This record gives sequence, C-alpha cells and structure tokens, in this order.
Amino acid sequence: MARVQRPTSPHLQVYSWGLHMLLSILHRATGAALGAGTLLLVWWLLALATGPEEYDLFLLCMGSPLGKVVLFGFTWALMLHLCNGIRHLFWDMGMGFELDTTSRSSVLVLLGSVVLSLLAWAVGYGLI
Repeated sequence: MARVQRPTSPHLQVYSWGLHMLLSILHRATGAALGAGTLLLVWWLLALATGPEEYDLFLLCMGSPLGKVVLFGFTWALMLHLCNGIRHLFWDMGMGFELDTTSRSSVLVLLGSVVLSLLAWAVGYGLI
C-alpha cells in the first residue's frame, strides 16, 4: 500500500513568538500552578487544626526566603490567571479580537497581574 503524503500542521518553529502566545501558555501553566498551590492552603488548614507545633512549622517554612518566593509566585499566578480570565470573558462576548486591542490587553494583563500581586503583598505587610 502506497503511503499518502499529507501536509502537517505548522509547529512552534513556524510562528513568531509574541506576548499573546506567552500569555496563552502562562494561562495554562498558572492554572496548573494554582491547582498545586492549593495544597499549600490545605497544609495551612491542617496545621491550624492540628496544633501550635505544626502551625509553627508551617510558619517557619512559609516565612523562610524560599517560602516567601513560593507564596509570591502563588499570588502572581492567581492574579495573572484572574486578569487573563477577565480578558477571556470579553473574548467570549466577541469583543477585543482586533490586533491592536489584543496587543494592548496582553500588556495590561501582564502589568495588571504584577501590580495586583505587589498591591496584595503591600496590604498583607501593612504597608498600605
């Protein structure tokens, strides 16, 4: 039987990278990260319910520099997923598909997620 030569779909090498492409990938990645980060919330609740020794261990781990980086990453993932989800709601309504609008909303999603993360941490530390 002769093999039929069919065209293949273009892969990532064909497309030029843009912010919209990065945000699409990050939206999926942050969704997965939020699912994994929810385990931190479970750990916090279990430590709170178990007793002061376990809760002190949780505070020690999350208060360390690495713990703070993980918590900030969780906060940023939450804010990016939120901002990009709002943009997807507008897309679901058929709005914002023009190239310039998509470019501007991509920048707004990225900047908004960083600003909201910093704002949340500033409020959490009592700076605001």
